[in-house]
Amino acid sequence: MFTVISLLALLVAAVTAQNALAAETVGKVANLNGPLFDQKTDGTIMTLAQNSGVEVGDTLVAEKRTYARIKFIDDSEVILRPSTQFKVETLSYDQNKPATDKAVMSMVKGGLRAITGQIGKRGSGDDYQMKTVAATIGIRGTIYETRACDGNCGSLKDGVYFYVVQGSIVVSNNAGSVVLGPGQSAYAPDANTMPVILPTAPELDFMLPEWVLTLNETPWVWTISGEPCRSCEVR
Repeated sequence: MFTVISLLALLVAAVTAQNALAAETVGKVANLNGPLFDQKTDGTIMTLAQNSGVEVGDTLVAEKRTYARIKFIDDSEVILRPSTQFKVETLSYDQNKPATDKAVMSMVKGGLRAITGQIGKRGSGDDYQMKTVAATIGIRGTIYETRACDGNCGSLKDGVYFYVVQGSIVVSNNAGSVVLGPGQSAYAPDANTMPVILPTAPELDFMLPEWVLTLNETPWVWTISGEPCRSCEVR
């Protein structure tokens, strides 16, 4: 009997530890104005609202009219544009352990603006990566935009466009790298074609709604059957 109870206790402890690890919260929804969904690593899909937590492994999906501002534990931010899919692959931050800093994120589709936090300002420039289908962005003290075009950017060619608001970024893929400074833009058609610096900014709207730039606006609350939803499971 003692052996059975001990084994059960160990099993429960192991499952609890595994769930705790899988559910590491690394950010929260600071603002949004429409439906924002969150696909968990187990396939569960949740709806998110202001102050909902964001965990490592989450894939966030902003609907076609939704802007969402996500703040992370290192004070970095991403502002998701409408029709965007964004994944938090890794985020490790301890204020007292700069050597352990690591942030790896992916913009699967759509567009976003990113603002650097402590990861990327201290330590190695390799501690931060934003992946796209055509190239990976490395930063240091930066505000930048990236947009993936797939038949939805008017006359612009398909591929990924990059624009630096402040600081600098390195855009890299299998063919090479380019460095962009403030006001510069680049384009990468795919992961195997060298990114190029554009002579002029692409015809993309990099402006953001005014409410996105503050944290004091009244939140838009997503509802199910008329009831406010805070991280509700939809399937």
